[in-house]
Amino acid sequence: MKYRTPRILPSEITSRDLFLNRRQILGLGAAGATLGALGAHAFAATLPAAGGKLGAARNAALSIKDAPNSFEDITSYNNYYEFGTDKSDPAVQARDFKPLPWTVTIDGEAEVKGSFNLEDILKPLTLEERVYRLRCVEAWSMVIPWTGFPLADLISRFKPTSKAKYVEFTTLNDPRRMPGQRYRVLDWPYVEGLRMDEAMHPLTFIAVGVYGQSLPNQNGAPLRLVTPWKYGFKGIKAIVRIRFTELQPKNSWQIANPGEYGFYANVNPKVDHPRWSQATERRIGGSLLAGRAATLPFNGYAEQVASLYSGMDLRRNF
Repeated sequence: MKYRTPRILPSEITSRDLFLNRRQILGLGAAGATLGALGAHAFAATLPAAGGKLGAARNAALSIKDAPNSFEDITSYNNYYEFGTDKSDPAVQARDFKPLPWTVTIDGEAEVKGSFNLEDILKPLTLEERVYRLRCVEAWSMVIPWTGFPLADLISRFKPTSKAKYVEFTTLNDPRRMPGQRYRVLDWPYVEGLRMDEAMHPLTFIAVGVYGQSLPNQNGAPLRLVTPWKYGFKGIKAIVRIRFTELQPKNSWQIANPGEYGFYANVNPKVDHPRWSQATERRIGGSLLAGRAATLPFNGYAEQVASLYSGMDLRRNF
């Protein structure tokens, strides 16, 4: 599959502040505990500042063949309420957000717990590129070339116990840096969760980049979840905490409006959102003359993931 090279704006070139911030993080030691004792893994390049290039091979087996959206589409039309409720708000409001340095807290039902800096999280992991479709409940979709690593590779290093049935993720809560959090649109911080078998599935991904470069702020830098068979609100951004739990966590949208948003968020064209049909979708950036396309069960990944929900009533477990 061929991709056109995205046009890089002058504003997207790494600033002097970000460069100095990058130099600073390289000089920091591990925050709390280190991952050095967790076993030998392939070494991947450390994460550069926003817009920096990432070296990663394409995982063709886990990539769809659709042509991706443009870089401009992907970075200018975003659901990220921490930076505003309009789709164009995050690209503007997140412009000065600095995702480095960054730490992630690991806790709950796991043998290895603590706070880890981003360098220690990434060092043992090998990055790869996957092309996934992002489908949102507003009945629109995009195709995005993500760069990152399987969530399972990260989880296994923290050795969840037999009590760990779910994985809960939490976003940074800092209204000074995330102006959308100054408004009670949601009960901040944003929280999301997966069942353990969903989290360990080969398709489930932690993204650190798009289009071969580090995640722009508006796309969830520095770490965001990608679960391609689920609706887009399952893609929590700016992750600062991963907790292993025996009980099913409640995600933020489920808490805000349980009649419209459930825990599973699987793409199901037979289950409409109360305020619109989910049977068709519109590709962002596409021609209006092309019309709408039929929504595929599990967003087109039914062959890979339908067995996870065997015997479940998907109308009740939406």
